Amino acid sequence: MDEMSWGSRGAAGDTSSLSQGNKCNDPLLKPSLLASGDDIESTGSDTDEDDSNGPPSLEDVGVSEEPEVPGEVQQGPDPNTSEVSDETQSAAAADPDSSNKADEEWLQVLGNELLRKKVLIAGQNEEPRPQKGQNVTVRLKMSLEDGSEVEEDPALTFTVGDGDVIQALDLCIQLMDPGETALIISDAKYAFGCLGSARPCVPANATVHIEIQLLSVADGPDVELLSGKERLLQANMKRERGNTYFLRSEYVFAISSYDIALNIVNSNSKVEFSLEEEQELSDVKVKCLNNLAAAQLKLEHFEAALKSSNAALKHQPNNIKALFRKGKVLTLQGEYTEAIPVLKQAARLEPSNKAILVELSQLLRKQSEQRTVEQAMYRKMLGDMAIPPVSSPSRFTWNIPWKWLFGATVVAVGGVAVSVIVAART
Repeated sequence: MDEMSWGSRGAAGDTSSLSQGNKCNDPLLKPSLLASGDDIESTGSDTDEDDSNGPPSLEDVGVSEEPEVPGEVQQGPDPNTSEVSDETQSAAAADPDSSNKADEEWLQVLGNELLRKKVLIAGQNEEPRPQKGQNVTVRLKMSLEDGSEVEEDPALTFTVGDGDVIQALDLCIQLMDPGETALIISDAKYAFGCLGSARPCVPANATVHIEIQLLSVADGPDVELLSGKERLLQANMKRERGNTYFLRSEYVFAISSYDIALNIVNSNSKVEFSLEEEQELSDVKVKCLNNLAAAQLKLEHFEAALKSSNAALKHQPNNIKALFRKGKVLTLQGEYTEAIPVLKQAARLEPSNKAILVELSQLLRKQSEQRTVEQAMYRKMLGDMAIPPVSSPSRFTWNIPWKWLFGATVVAVGGVAVSVIVAART
């Protein structure tokens, strides 16, 4: 995966700025996810277009094909079950009264009329409902308010509570019993938001209707027992999910995804890794820390961004992006003296980088202006004491110390007295 080039602020979250790809089987393009559905490639431009002084771009925002993880429920049709819509129609035809009753049983999930859930076919009450951290597989059909279908997936697998899907699904799936079929009506706030989606084709600020059946619930894998490749795959999936949120300007969710990826990388292991795997995990950790600092900087969480940048530099002291972002944070905090050597180090490592040179030039100018302001403030506070008095020029300038003048006067007076005494005796 290639790293995106350095860039500026302005295009984050703009789905029209993302290039479309053909990786239709990639989870990042699934309809239930908050991604726009576009394939994010390295195009030489960053998520920020208008501010050349902004932080460097994210690490590896390109989408890669994901190898199969042993033990993970794969997406695909289930021959033992029929379509959700067919089951719903059969149940409604068999018992019209129960269908009418179900129409009245809407659950206000958040109590604000923006997210509603209705049970169409009851599930197995004796089985526990999905919990955060568990993997679930669902069958879903998504449509707009006018009835136009935008996406259908026979078997979508995701982790509950990890932000892998839109909030409507993440919240409602925890209220479903295994085998249950439900209808979810979600406002855009808990679906695809004000940006909408390019694939599936969901307009901005659109309300979506989701018909969903919970097929299976399984515990997530034990991270300590994952092999190096499996752990690397899981961490990269969460990191790329964070990149998708970042590009949509959903910085809080991006931070959550990066934190999950870091937890996967930092967890203890009961399996030995090869040196190559350890190096790859270390590289992913630095990328997550850099991207985490970028999201924290967007939210103006300067101390947290500085901490993340320092953590990245602890593993890679000459990491250009970490140095640039640290210098940027220190500059925003007004710590110009500390920021200058950091940016100078980054400029030495990559002298052709215009973003670093521009930031360093502006920083030096800010420091000069700050010194001028401080000197003016000191003069104002101390008044005439800060300025030595200037005497009017005189015709003769005496530079003889007063002690010498006093001594010479005493000697002269003494000489006169001795002369008077001698004269009187004579």
